[in-house]
Amino acid sequence: MNRLKQKYYQELQDKLMSRLKLSNKMAVPKVCKIVLNIGVSKPDDARERKKVIDNVSKQFATITGQKPQMTKAKKAISEFSLQQGDPLGVTVTLRGEKMWQFLDKLISIVLPRVKDFRGTSRTAFDGQGNYSLGLEEQIVFPEINYDEIESIRGLQINIITSTRDDAQAYELLEILGMPFEKEEPVIKQ
Repeated sequence: MNRLKQKYYQELQDKLMSRLKLSNKMAVPKVCKIVLNIGVSKPDDARERKKVIDNVSKQFATITGQKPQMTKAKKAISEFSLQQGDPLGVTVTLRGEKMWQFLDKLISIVLPRVKDFRGTSRTAFDGQGNYSLGLEEQIVFPEINYDEIESIRGLQINIITSTRDDAQAYELLEILGMPFEKEEPVIKQ
């Protein structure tokens, strides 16, 4: 069992239950899944884009331990030299043990490696209890070999929780160790 998952079920779940003043253990928020995606806008040539997608897919498989799915264009857009079915990026949905392993790695290893890191945004919740986080570089993951990537790319991480309340989702991520940015003190004049 993953270290963070074990800690959540043995200690943090009860703390969160009392912190949120919940009477039923089944009502305590938990992380349901994590969705990662990366888009590839260049190059314009579909064959070159496919090669880049394959490289990004290998990186995602290395980061997550799971084979990613390719996303494709739903319709043609001539301004972007895009044909229907052209590859646009890759996505991975993590659940279970892989989700907990990734979340543990993200919180304890990856985010502290981000250059000039001051914490994650407190306002990146979607109103439905889910949290979105963008990383500018995939090289912050220790598994990525800098010499094997063709370009530095950003990626999107969405953490889907079981609650529909942003405040409860914030409490959940905070108790799990998400390094949120410090609140600035309000200076009155």
